[in-house]
Amino acid sequence: MIGYSYHPEAIEEIVEAVRRYERDRPGLGKELQAELDAAVDFLRRFPEAAAPIRGSLRRKPLQRFPYALIYAVEDSEIRVYAVPHRRRRPDYWLGRIPL
Repeated sequence: MIGYSYHPEAIEEIVEAVRRYERDRPGLGKELQAELDAAVDFLRRFPEAAAPIRGSLRRKPLQRFPYALIYAVEDSEIRVYAVPHRRRRPDYWLGRIPL
């Protein structure tokens, strides 16, 4: 499996979403975190399995929660740039991507 890393703002998005779900229903935030971890593990095994969206960027939607991983394969690792809610503010994360 290849390595992975998160953009700092993607980490903030994850923390915020997990806290929000945990606040709404205890245990649900942990379930979201588990699904995110499973998605990253899947991408580490199959880095090009998700649909390309722009240049080298790909989008891996989560199955149960309305979030996706926006990532690229860079220097033999998965780099997660954003974890956006799929129904809010499209493409707000584009400024995070190095040109």
